[in-house]
Amino acid sequence: MPQRYEDYPRIAIITGADSGIGKACAVALAGAGFDVGITWHRDADGARRTAEEVRATGRRCETAALDLTGLPEAAAVVDELADRLGGVGVLVNNAGTGASTPFVDTGWEQWREVLSVDLDGPFLCSQRAARRMRAAGTGGRIVNITSVHEHAPRVGSSAYCAAKGGLGLLTRVMAQELAADGITVNAVAPGEIATPMTGQEDVDPFTRDRPGVPVGRPGDAREVAAVVALLASPAAAYVTGASWPVDGGMLLMGPQAGSHLTSDDWRRG
Repeated sequence: MPQRYEDYPRIAIITGADSGIGKACAVALAGAGFDVGITWHRDADGARRTAEEVRATGRRCETAALDLTGLPEAAAVVDELADRLGGVGVLVNNAGTGASTPFVDTGWEQWREVLSVDLDGPFLCSQRAARRMRAAGTGGRIVNITSVHEHAPRVGSSAYCAAKGGLGLLTRVMAQELAADGITVNAVAPGEIATPMTGQEDVDPFTRDRPGVPVGRPGDAREVAAVVALLASPAAAYVTGASWPVDGGMLLMGPQAGSHLTSDDWRRG
């Protein structure tokens, strides 16, 4: 008979949580009763502010620096944070980077940096988390933050799209292989979110018009975090191998968006 897996540790590790979506996920999971481990790359002050918000909810928070271009050794941060917190029940692979360069002009080093951070990093961090979850025998949750460009290409983003598309399919394979251990694996695919990565730090998304998006605006990082918190919860035990767009309906536009373009500007990314 299948086993119930409802007792995984209420401990979550979130990569790239010094700002934006990662920070929102850390605070949302703390509010849901999780102790939190976060990583940061360049913004130590941002990580400190995230930790303060987590601790203000009454939960513990541990922080660690992480540079996912230093793989495979850098992925050991998952074990480090798990040891400091007493286990891991949820891993959110949020750390990411991107590049806006035409395909033919993308250099090998740039290609490898994006693939290392956006695909190799989640692969190695997930392995470490899954091994610990499997050894504990209590199940767990892995959530990979991908992008709408897991599903749809974008001119000038060949490395980013390749990485996010690869992570989307990796998510599905992981979901198949880890289901018997009570470990669910899902992707969350944001559209345009008002974060530092999109040049919109501390911007109210309701003040920005996006006619090409059905809801008419960018998203808020907390709207992404709400979906992550759902997938991290015991209530989502029967949800695995899915990709959840959080994009205001952007992906629904398809040919409707293309048929209404009035210039060739899209060719320049």
